[in-house]
Amino acid sequence: MIALEKTREYKGKYHVLGGVISPMDGIGPEQLTVQSLIQRVSQQKPKEVIMAISPSIEGETTTLYIGQLLQPFTKVTRIAFGLPVGGDLEYADEITLARALEGRRELDS
Repeated sequence: MIALEKTREYKGKYHVLGGVISPMDGIGPEQLTVQSLIQRVSQQKPKEVIMAISPSIEGETTTLYIGQLLQPFTKVTRIAFGLPVGGDLEYADEITLARALEGRRELDS
């Protein structure tokens, strides 16, 4: 949340899950605030929920799981992943490059 606040780009509300789903660590949806998020979204009917979860295997699992639960109530999107500013393309891994291509957008004229 702090990282997003520093951008000063997002003016909406937050919901902190308290972690990610990680069966290897004994963390399931029950240990996170997933139910309260679903309840909140179903009652407040926001236009969009933006998933901002780290791009790890556990983060992907959490994003997909919650996304499926929220889709009946609202539009669900996720932040784009890609290369950091000042990063060197030569040292980027394949997954990061693939995500950067997926998250591409048209240049503003």
